[in-house]
Amino acid sequence: MSELPAAALPDGPVLGADEAGKGPVIGPMVAAAIRTDPAVLPDDVDDSKRLSPARRASIATSLRSDPAIDVGFGIVEVEEIDDPETDMNSLTVAAQVRALAAIACEGDLAVVDAGDVIAERFGDRVTAGLAEREITVETIAEHGADDTYPIVSAASVLAKVERDRRVGAIAAEYTGFGDVGSGYPSDPNTREFLQTYVEEHGAVPACARRSWSTCADLLDAAAQSDLSSF
Repeated sequence: MSELPAAALPDGPVLGADEAGKGPVIGPMVAAAIRTDPAVLPDDVDDSKRLSPARRASIATSLRSDPAIDVGFGIVEVEEIDDPETDMNSLTVAAQVRALAAIACEGDLAVVDAGDVIAERFGDRVTAGLAEREITVETIAEHGADDTYPIVSAASVLAKVERDRRVGAIAAEYTGFGDVGSGYPSDPNTREFLQTYVEEHGAVPACARRSWSTCADLLDAAAQSDLSSF
């Protein structure tokens, strides 16, 4: 794995990758990758967390419509997240590899936001995952790369907007159970949505990550409520 300051990236196309939705209890994790010359990126591209939803959407539209920019996505669905044989670090690697593989060219430089406490290990795993697909890249993995490298900031915006679009589709599917909210366990709207669904069906909805403690707690509470009715 390489280490290179953002300002010292080579001229020409570079890959960037980041993901959104690692922590929510509802919906998939979405990784996005972008391949372009960083010089063509919008001047106001920034870490998605510092942009308003409207600005993120505008930047994402601009990125996806620019013929000089290639975009790829890697989706990890709820069923895969709930698989007891895997873990979130491995799934984050898998998501970024899927997104990068959609657009990477042999010999590219990839800059990725590290989803592991050991950034170098994460980068090595991304490199290895692409090598398994017969794609050779050089990888820079850093914590906070979405704050340091505009190419990764752009990927973070794409990932967030796509993740939000998918949560919006989930909300449209479950209109009878209240506001889905952001999908994060800390969101009271999300918790109320899940509680309403569990109270009616005795199970969490298919869009929820059953392995998350939020779901387990709601199911336990429902079970105790059923027992107390006898």
